[in-house]
Amino acid sequence: MSPTHWLIVLVVLVLLFGAKKLPEMARSVGRSSRILKSEMRGLRDDDEHPGEIGPGGATRADTEVRDPGTRQPGTQEGTARPEPGPETHRA
Repeated sequence: MSPTHWLIVLVVLVLLFGAKKLPEMARSVGRSSRILKSEMRGLRDDDEHPGEIGPGGATRADTEVRDPGTRQPGTQEGTARPEPGPETHRA
């Protein structure tokens, strides 16, 4: 695109969103692109090292799933029923 085309696009953006909103939108796009890049880098690292063993013998995926800070949706703290183990499971 020629410089004239960019100038026309800029004028249209200023008219549509206002001069005050444009810097906020640019910051938001920048933050979003940084987050996307870091997530893509994390996915690439997971693909390169899929069976990587972490602390306690857990893989990276196990650590994310078993994070004690997360709760199951729809349960309240202290009211979740324990899953049946081998001692409570009857055949």
